[in-house]
Formats: sequence, structure tokens, C-alpha cells
Amino acid sequence: MPTPRRAIFLDRDGVLNRSVVREGKPYPPANADEVEILPGVAAALEKLKAAGYLLIVVSNQPDVARGTTTRAAVEAINERLAQGLALDEFRMCYHDGPDNCHCRKPRPGMLTDAAREHGLDLAACVMVGDRWRDVEAGQRAGCRTVFIDYGYGEKQPERCDIRAASLAEATEILLRSGTAGAGAPKPSSTKGQP
Repeated sequence: MPTPRRAIFLDRDGVLNRSVVREGKPYPPANADEVEILPGVAAALEKLKAAGYLLIVVSNQPDVARGTTTRAAVEAINERLAQGLALDEFRMCYHDGPDNCHCRKPRPGMLTDAAREHGLDLAACVMVGDRWRDVEAGQRAGCRTVFIDYGYGEKQPERCDIRAASLAEATEILLRSGTAGAGAPKPSSTKGQP
């Protein structure tokens, strides 16, 4: 029987590309021309891919439901990221909170759907995000969690397995710890989006 696959689930804005921070809260870029891949992200993803992880982007994009952006604009940003980064798949939730969908983080639907489709062992998977919703979705799915801490002026996750300043730092901690589902990496506590 083949070994179940493992994945790194990645939030998009603030993990892969720079968020636009206004009044202490992060927002996605308005269009593909505003996309700025964060330092160290491309190399980190290559290392994770070489370690055998499937790399799946899971992102809430409620501005589509709110009518302040279009699905085409979100997909154009994804396409820009896909051109420069070793990513396997994008899964977007286009709903807003009142839609009560199963996929909007902190609900784990995007992760559990991907696990079912790809034969993933969620206990060997990792969710990486920069907001409490990301961390909680990973915990609900049974994944290890990484919180990229930029010190946003909003609710913070109550707990996470790894706290890091960037995806590059988190990747080094994950890879030093061996498999994602084994060992407890020592958390880091630096802050500040580069």
C-alpha cells in the first residue's frame, strides 16, 4: 500500500506575497501588478518540494462575495504566483462569513477536501498562515500549524506548533525537525514582515 502523501498548506497573502497592511490589518493586493513575492519564499518552496511535500495554497478571498474585487482578479494574482513559484495547486474560498460555507477558514474544508482528493495524511501535513483563521483551520483539520507573526493589530492564535517571522524561517525549522508529523520543533518568536 502506498504511503499517504503529505502537504504544506499555505495561506497566500502575507505568506507567499506581501500583504497590504492598513491600520494594523492585512489585505490582499488589488491586482496582479501589485503582487510582490516575499523574500526567501521561492527558495523555501523549492526546499519543501524537494523534501517531498505537495504545496497547496488555501486562501479566503471574501472580497469576491463582498463585490470589492472579482474572481478574475484573484485568479490573475494566483497565475502571477504560479509563474514564479513551485506551487502544486490553488484552492480559494470566495465566500463571506454569512455564507456559512465549509471552506472559509477557520473551517477546515479546503484542507480536508484536498486531503480526500490527494490521499493526504493530515497528521503529516502542515498549515502555514499569518492569521488566526489559518492556524485554527489547520488545527481543526488535524495538521501541525505554523504562524507567521507580523504583529498585526487583530486577534492572534491561541496556540500554534511553530511561530516564525517568515516562510523561509518556518521552512528551516520544519526541515530540521524531520517529518512534519513527528518531533516538536522549537518555536521561534521573531516578528516583522520583511
